[in-house]
Amino acid sequence: MRKFYYRHLLVILSLLVVPTLTACLAVRNISGDIHGQHIWRGIVYVDGDVELSAGSLLRILPGTEVVFLPPRPGQRSAHPFFHGSELIVRGRLIAEGTASEPIVFRSIKSNAPPGAWGSVNLTESPYASFRFCRFKQADSAIHSQQSREVYIRESVFEDNLVAIRFHSTPIIIENNLIQHNGAGIRFHFDAPVINRNLIVDNEKGIFITAHPREYQIKNNHFARNNTHVVLGEEVAEDVDLTLNYWDSPNLPGAALFFDKNRSSYLGTVQLLPLLRQADPSTGPSWNR
Repeated sequence: MRKFYYRHLLVILSLLVVPTLTACLAVRNISGDIHGQHIWRGIVYVDGDVELSAGSLLRILPGTEVVFLPPRPGQRSAHPFFHGSELIVRGRLIAEGTASEPIVFRSIKSNAPPGAWGSVNLTESPYASFRFCRFKQADSAIHSQQSREVYIRESVFEDNLVAIRFHSTPIIIENNLIQHNGAGIRFHFDAPVINRNLIVDNEKGIFITAHPREYQIKNNHFARNNTHVVLGEEVAEDVDLTLNYWDSPNLPGAALFFDKNRSSYLGTVQLLPLLRQADPSTGPSWNR
């Protein structure tokens, strides 16, 4: 009798839960504001500015493609927003794929140039986690302002105007491949942890625009960037970039850094001691 009771209870619960879950899984084209708890999977089209409200949760499942449509007429584009469709996140976002099923963020046009869509734009988000993701063709693939806790790990950023851009956000950026972007990482007023990333073939590897503080930028591999590190005009202090690898056991040339050697009012990028060989654990484990 007890087995029969529990079996019927499970059936009743499944009837209550499945329709709600199915509604979440059936999402394909999204526009406007979204509230509450949502799950995205399959191919999801972002049409214009989609805003996840404060207090809401969005979970993006492995293998999902988040596809950004062309901008709508009159869409916001003034900073801190960007030209093109955007996912604006004021709630919590968990985008964690797997090595075999990464999550892809891209333009609807496969041949679109960098800047074809806006950003995954974290705005005072309490929590965001990206793992095993691939971002391409964005203005600023991930942008965060005044968010509380952000993790970016094991992901690939390529062919964006800016790969990762942030300010006033505690952020951990580890084991990513950042290549073929206008700028790899751009930030100000922040204390980021940037470890074991492969930062290669970008116009600028890292662009620090103003007043870094309590940062940790170690064990990264920089190679073939037009300029490895650029200090903005408000960075008068020296910047500690010791214990990184610069694609050679030797000290890299001064021309690869825009600092006091180029403009006297800037601080100096400090390189010594540097790593004499690349850390084999640098970059995403699934894309080596």
